[in-house]
Amino acid sequence: MPDIRHTPEAPTRTRSLAPGESIDPHRHDDHQIAYAGSGVLAVTTEAGTWFAPGTRAIWVPAGCVHAHRAYGHLSVHFVGLPLDINPLDLDAPTVLAVSPLLRELLLAYTREPHVDTPERQRLRAVLLDQLHASPQQAVQLPAPTDPRLAAVCDVLHDDPADPRTLAALGATVGASERTLSRLFRLELGMTFPQWRTQLRLYHALRMLADDVPVTTVAHRCGWSSTSAFIDVFRRAFGYTPGTHNRRP
Repeated sequence: MPDIRHTPEAPTRTRSLAPGESIDPHRHDDHQIAYAGSGVLAVTTEAGTWFAPGTRAIWVPAGCVHAHRAYGHLSVHFVGLPLDINPLDLDAPTVLAVSPLLRELLLAYTREPHVDTPERQRLRAVLLDQLHASPQQAVQLPAPTDPRLAAVCDVLHDDPADPRTLAALGATVGASERTLSRLFRLELGMTFPQWRTQLRLYHALRMLADDVPVTTVAHRCGWSSTSAFIDVFRRAFGYTPGTHNRRP
Protein backbone atom coordinates (compact mmCIF):
# COMPACT_ATOMS: atom_id res chain seq x y z
CA MET A 1 0.00 0.00 0.00
CA PRO A 2 1.62 3.31 -1.10
CA ASP A 3 1.63 6.65 0.75
CA ILE A 4 1.14 5.16 4.19
CA ARG A 5 0.13 7.75 6.75
CA HIS A 6 1.38 7.35 10.31
CA THR A 7 -0.87 8.61 13.08
CA PRO A 8 0.81 7.94 16.45
CA GLU A 9 -2.44 7.89 18.43
CA ALA A 10 -5.54 6.06 17.25
CA PRO A 11 -8.19 8.71 17.93
CA THR A 12 -11.41 7.93 19.76
CA ARG A 13 -14.19 9.51 17.71
CA THR A 14 -17.25 8.98 15.54
CA ARG A 15 -16.97 9.60 11.81
CA SER A 16 -19.53 9.49 9.02
CA LEU A 17 -18.57 8.15 5.59
CA ALA A 18 -20.65 8.29 2.42
CA PRO A 19 -21.28 5.10 0.41
CA GLY A 20 -18.04 4.08 -1.28
CA GLU A 21 -15.95 6.58 0.66
CA SER A 22 -12.65 5.31 2.02
CA ILE A 23 -9.87 6.20 4.45
CA ASP A 24 -6.46 5.74 2.86
CA PRO A 25 -3.87 3.26 4.17
CA HIS A 26 -2.42 4.34 7.51
CA ARG A 27 -1.17 2.94 10.80
CA HIS A 28 -1.28 3.85 14.47
CA ASP A 29 1.05 3.24 17.38
CA ASP A 30 -2.08 2.42 19.41
CA HIS A 31 -4.63 -0.36 19.00
CA GLN A 32 -8.00 0.53 17.49
CA ILE A 33 -11.54 -0.81 17.64
CA ALA A 34 -13.76 0.14 14.69
CA TYR A 35 -17.51 -0.34 15.05
CA ALA A 36 -20.08 0.36 12.33
CA GLY A 37 -23.12 1.83 14.03
CA SER A 38 -24.80 1.92 10.61
CA GLY A 39 -23.79 0.71 7.18
CA VAL A 40 -21.05 -1.87 6.60
CA LEU A 41 -17.37 -1.36 7.34
CA ALA A 42 -14.52 -3.09 5.49
CA VAL A 43 -10.94 -2.99 6.78
CA THR A 44 -8.28 -4.07 4.30
CA THR A 45 -4.62 -4.96 4.85
CA GLU A 46 -2.09 -6.81 2.71
CA ALA A 47 -3.36 -10.00 4.35
CA GLY A 48 -6.99 -9.58 3.28
CA THR A 49 -10.28 -7.88 4.09
CA TRP A 50 -12.34 -7.99 7.28
CA PHE A 51 -15.95 -6.81 7.14
CA ALA A 52 -18.51 -5.95 9.76
CA PRO A 53 -22.16 -4.91 9.98
CA GLY A 54 -23.64 -3.44 13.15
CA THR A 55 -23.40 -6.67 15.12
CA ARG A 56 -19.63 -6.82 14.72
CA ALA A 57 -16.56 -4.70 15.45
CA ILE A 58 -13.06 -4.95 14.00
CA TRP A 59 -9.94 -4.99 16.16
CA VAL A 60 -6.92 -3.42 14.43
CA PRO A 61 -3.64 -3.96 16.31
CA ALA A 62 -1.02 -1.25 16.75
CA GLY A 63 1.32 -0.86 13.80
CA CYS A 64 -0.96 -2.64 11.32
CA VAL A 65 -1.22 -0.81 8.00
CA HIS A 66 -4.89 -0.72 7.07
CA ALA A 67 -7.52 1.12 5.03
CA HIS A 68 -11.25 1.59 5.67
CA ARG A 69 -14.10 1.53 3.16
CA ALA A 70 -17.78 2.31 3.65
CA TYR A 71 -20.74 0.48 2.16
CA GLY A 72 -24.01 2.27 2.61
CA HIS A 73 -24.10 5.37 4.79
CA LEU A 74 -21.52 4.47 7.39
CA SER A 75 -21.35 5.85 10.91
CA VAL A 76 -18.16 4.35 12.31
CA HIS A 77 -17.10 4.60 15.93
CA PHE A 78 -13.36 4.42 16.60
CA VAL A 79 -11.89 3.61 20.01
CA GLY A 80 -8.15 4.01 20.48
CA LEU A 81 -6.41 1.93 23.16
CA PRO A 82 -2.80 2.26 24.39
CA LEU A 83 -0.30 -0.37 23.32
CA ASP A 84 -0.33 -2.05 26.74
CA ILE A 85 -4.12 -2.59 26.71
CA ASN A 86 -5.02 -5.63 24.62
CA PRO A 87 -7.86 -7.50 26.38
CA LEU A 88 -7.91 -10.41 23.91
CA ASP A 89 -4.16 -10.50 23.23
CA LEU A 90 -4.74 -10.13 19.48
CA ASP A 91 -1.86 -9.43 17.10
CA ALA A 92 -3.82 -9.39 13.83
CA PRO A 93 -7.06 -7.77 12.65
CA THR A 94 -10.01 -9.69 14.07
CA VAL A 95 -13.79 -9.41 13.84
CA LEU A 96 -15.53 -9.46 17.22
CA ALA A 97 -19.17 -10.05 18.14
CA VAL A 98 -20.85 -6.97 19.62
CA SER A 99 -23.52 -7.63 22.23
CA PRO A 100 -26.26 -5.04 22.82
CA LEU A 101 -24.42 -3.89 25.96
CA LEU A 102 -21.06 -3.57 24.21
CA ARG A 103 -22.76 -1.63 21.41
CA GLU A 104 -24.13 0.93 23.85
CA LEU A 105 -20.74 1.20 25.57
CA LEU A 106 -18.99 1.85 22.25
CA LEU A 107 -21.55 4.50 21.31
CA ALA A 108 -21.31 6.20 24.70
CA TYR A 109 -17.51 6.12 24.83
CA THR A 110 -17.12 7.73 21.39
CA ARG A 111 -19.49 10.61 22.10
CA GLU A 112 -17.97 14.02 22.75
CA PRO A 113 -16.46 15.34 24.94
CA HIS A 114 -13.50 13.00 25.46
CA VAL A 115 -12.46 14.35 28.84
CA ASP A 116 -10.70 11.82 31.07
CA THR A 117 -13.08 12.07 34.02
CA PRO A 118 -13.56 9.37 36.67
CA GLU A 119 -16.91 8.56 35.07
CA ARG A 120 -15.25 8.06 31.69
CA GLN A 121 -12.57 5.87 33.23
CA ARG A 122 -15.25 3.65 34.74
CA LEU A 123 -17.04 3.51 31.38
CA ARG A 124 -13.84 2.35 29.68
CA ALA A 125 -13.26 -0.28 32.36
CA VAL A 126 -16.69 -1.80 31.70
CA LEU A 127 -16.10 -1.55 27.93
CA LEU A 128 -12.83 -3.49 28.30
CA ASP A 129 -14.54 -6.13 30.43
CA GLN A 130 -17.17 -6.62 27.75
CA LEU A 131 -14.55 -6.63 25.01
CA HIS A 132 -12.63 -9.35 26.84
CA ALA A 133 -15.76 -11.52 26.70
CA SER A 134 -16.47 -10.88 23.00
CA PRO A 135 -16.31 -14.00 20.80
CA GLN A 136 -14.11 -13.81 17.73
CA GLN A 137 -15.91 -14.21 14.41
CA ALA A 138 -14.62 -15.60 11.11
CA VAL A 139 -15.86 -12.77 8.91
CA GLN A 140 -12.85 -12.34 6.69
CA LEU A 141 -11.59 -12.71 3.13
CA PRO A 142 -7.87 -13.56 3.29
CA ALA A 143 -5.73 -12.44 0.35
CA PRO A 144 -4.22 -15.25 -1.77
CA THR A 145 -0.62 -15.09 -3.00
CA ASP A 146 -0.38 -18.05 -5.39
CA PRO A 147 -1.26 -16.68 -8.86
CA ARG A 148 -3.50 -19.65 -9.70
CA LEU A 149 -5.46 -19.27 -6.49
CA ALA A 150 -5.63 -15.50 -6.93
CA ALA A 151 -7.03 -15.97 -10.44
CA VAL A 152 -9.81 -18.23 -9.18
CA CYS A 153 -10.64 -15.80 -6.38
CA ASP A 154 -10.74 -12.89 -8.83
CA VAL A 155 -13.22 -14.74 -11.05
CA LEU A 156 -15.58 -15.24 -8.12
CA HIS A 157 -15.11 -11.70 -6.84
CA ASP A 158 -16.28 -10.50 -10.26
CA ASP A 159 -19.28 -12.84 -10.17
CA PRO A 160 -20.03 -14.41 -6.77
CA ALA A 161 -22.97 -16.26 -8.34
CA ASP A 162 -20.63 -18.23 -10.68
CA PRO A 163 -21.83 -21.82 -10.07
CA ARG A 164 -18.76 -23.65 -11.39
CA THR A 165 -17.08 -26.30 -9.28
CA LEU A 166 -13.49 -25.93 -8.11
CA ALA A 167 -12.45 -28.46 -10.75
CA ALA A 168 -14.09 -26.40 -13.51
CA LEU A 169 -12.55 -23.17 -12.21
CA GLY A 170 -9.18 -24.87 -11.96
CA ALA A 171 -9.34 -25.85 -15.62
CA THR A 172 -9.43 -22.16 -16.54
CA VAL A 173 -6.24 -21.35 -14.60
CA GLY A 174 -4.26 -24.53 -15.26
CA ALA A 175 -4.51 -26.07 -11.79
CA SER A 176 -6.11 -29.27 -10.57
CA GLU A 177 -8.91 -29.39 -8.04
CA ARG A 178 -6.57 -31.13 -5.60
CA THR A 179 -3.94 -28.42 -5.94
CA LEU A 180 -6.44 -25.61 -5.45
CA SER A 181 -8.05 -27.34 -2.47
CA ARG A 182 -4.62 -27.59 -0.85
CA LEU A 183 -3.92 -23.91 -1.58
CA PHE A 184 -7.24 -22.79 -0.09
CA ARG A 185 -6.38 -24.55 3.17
CA LEU A 186 -2.71 -23.56 3.16
CA GLU A 187 -3.02 -19.88 2.18
CA LEU A 188 -6.53 -18.92 3.23
CA GLY A 189 -7.07 -21.25 6.18
CA MET A 190 -10.42 -22.55 4.95
CA THR A 191 -11.95 -24.88 2.41
CA PHE A 192 -13.20 -23.67 -0.96
CA PRO A 193 -16.89 -23.91 0.06
CA GLN A 194 -16.14 -21.98 3.27
CA TRP A 195 -14.29 -19.26 1.37
CA ARG A 196 -17.03 -18.98 -1.24
CA THR A 197 -19.64 -18.56 1.50
CA GLN A 198 -17.54 -15.79 3.09
CA LEU A 199 -17.22 -14.11 -0.32
CA ARG A 200 -20.96 -14.28 -0.93
CA LEU A 201 -21.74 -12.89 2.53
CA TYR A 202 -19.31 -10.03 1.90
CA HIS A 203 -20.99 -9.12 -1.38
CA ALA A 204 -24.41 -9.59 0.19
CA LEU A 205 -23.61 -7.07 2.94
CA ARG A 206 -22.39 -4.57 0.35
CA MET A 207 -25.58 -4.92 -1.69
CA LEU A 208 -27.89 -4.76 1.32
CA ALA A 209 -26.14 -1.58 2.45
CA ASP A 210 -27.10 -0.10 -0.93
CA ASP A 211 -30.76 -1.12 -0.39
CA VAL A 212 -30.77 -3.91 -2.98
CA PRO A 213 -33.82 -6.15 -2.35
CA VAL A 214 -33.15 -9.40 -0.48
CA THR A 215 -34.37 -11.62 -3.33
CA THR A 216 -32.08 -9.82 -5.78
CA VAL A 217 -29.13 -10.13 -3.41
CA ALA A 218 -29.73 -13.87 -3.03
CA HIS A 219 -29.78 -14.31 -6.82
CA ARG A 220 -26.74 -12.12 -7.53
CA CYS A 221 -24.68 -13.82 -4.85
CA GLY A 222 -25.42 -17.35 -6.01
CA TRP A 223 -27.75 -18.83 -3.41
CA SER A 224 -30.15 -21.47 -4.70
CA SER A 225 -33.12 -19.70 -3.11
CA THR A 226 -33.97 -16.66 -1.05
CA SER A 227 -34.75 -18.84 1.95
CA ALA A 228 -31.32 -20.50 1.73
CA PHE A 229 -29.69 -17.06 1.70
CA ILE A 230 -31.74 -15.89 4.68
CA ASP A 231 -30.76 -18.99 6.66
CA VAL A 232 -27.02 -18.61 5.99
CA PHE A 233 -27.12 -14.87 6.65
CA ARG A 234 -28.99 -15.29 9.95
CA ARG A 235 -26.53 -17.92 11.17
CA ALA A 236 -23.58 -15.69 10.23
CA PHE A 237 -24.79 -12.36 11.64
CA GLY A 238 -27.62 -13.10 14.06
CA TYR A 239 -30.40 -11.29 12.19
CA THR A 240 -32.21 -11.58 8.86
CA PRO A 241 -31.08 -9.67 5.77
CA GLY A 242 -34.47 -7.99 5.50
CA THR A 243 -33.83 -6.12 8.75
CA HIS A 244 -30.25 -5.12 7.89
CA ASN A 245 -30.88 -1.43 7.20
CA ARG A 246 -33.52 -1.12 9.92
CA ARG A 247 -31.26 -2.08 12.77
CA PRO A 248 -30.56 0.65 15.37
